[in-house]
Amino acid sequence: MSEITYVRGDATVPSVKGVKVIAHVCNDIGGWGKGFVLALSRRWPEPEAAYRAWHRERASNDFGLGALQLVQVEPYVWVANMIGQRGVRTGSKGVPVRYDAIDAALARLAETATERGASVHMPRIGCGLAGGKWSRVEPLVSERLVKRGVAVTVYDHGEG
Repeated sequence: MSEITYVRGDATVPSVKGVKVIAHVCNDIGGWGKGFVLALSRRWPEPEAAYRAWHRERASNDFGLGALQLVQVEPYVWVANMIGQRGVRTGSKGVPVRYDAIDAALARLAETATERGASVHMPRIGCGLAGGKWSRVEPLVSERLVKRGVAVTVYDHGEG
């Protein structure tokens, strides 16, 4: 069984051949403007526009915790908007990350990645502004993606 590959660099610029999915966690309130999404928006307008429309039309679609939206941004590159955090602030109910929602979205991502023969690229999802712990997210990524044969690269930004 393969493992997760860890590299230093920018997850929006995966340097492998073939079909690639850049996965990240979004909130469930329609907010897009801090964290990794800024890097996505600097490269492509489509993921933000699709997420905002998905949220706006949520009464008639599957928008909600655990949902997955795939947005094609280049011929062989897709962005996976995964709803894995409730709100954006830490409060009486703890941090915004929802591990069960990330798990559900990763299960959906595994289906589409295997169908497309895609590799998956991501920052340490759910562990920035969402307040999650990688020690809780990494096993979900391994269980849902790596065990199904999906190549996963996790990007740590900046200097080591």
